[in-house]
Amino acid sequence: MNYIQLILTVCSLIQPESCDERKLTFETATASPNTCMMQAMPYIAQWSGEHPNLSIKRWRCVRAGEEGNKI
Repeated sequence: MNYIQLILTVCSLIQPESCDERKLTFETATASPNTCMMQAMPYIAQWSGEHPNLSIKRWRCVRAGEEGNKI
C-alpha cells in the first residue's frame, strides 16, 4: 500500500491571519493525483466538521515522506 498525505492550510475564524498547516495521512492503492483528488474531499469535509473554529483556505496532496513534492 501507498500513503498520501493531505496537507491543509487552516486559519482561525476568530483570527483569520493566524494560519498553519495540518497533515492527514491516508492509505491508498496508488499514490496518483487522480486518486488523491477523489479521496481528499471526504477527509476534508470530515476534518472541517470536527474543527468548526477553523477554516480551510487551501489543500494539497503529497506522497507521504515527500512533503516538498506535489503529486
